[in-house]
Amino acid sequence: MPGLLRKRSVTIAGHSTSLTLEEPFWRDLRTLAKKRGLSINALVAEIDAERAGNLSSALRLLVLEGYRSGELGHG
Repeated sequence: MPGLLRKRSVTIAGHSTSLTLEEPFWRDLRTLAKKRGLSINALVAEIDAERAGNLSSALRLLVLEGYRSGELGHG
């Protein structure tokens, strides 16, 4: 099921943490990271440093912005 939540471990500033996102968001985050020449960990660390709220929500908003800007999909 595409909306199924997936928990994955990431490393932020040398510390391991787990994040839970739906599989389509993980897929799009991998795409964004690749387009930006970053690892998933590096992309998540950038968002973590800039966020004001929940990290999973901030990552979902990053994916949404990727579609709005045309960086993902057909924009």
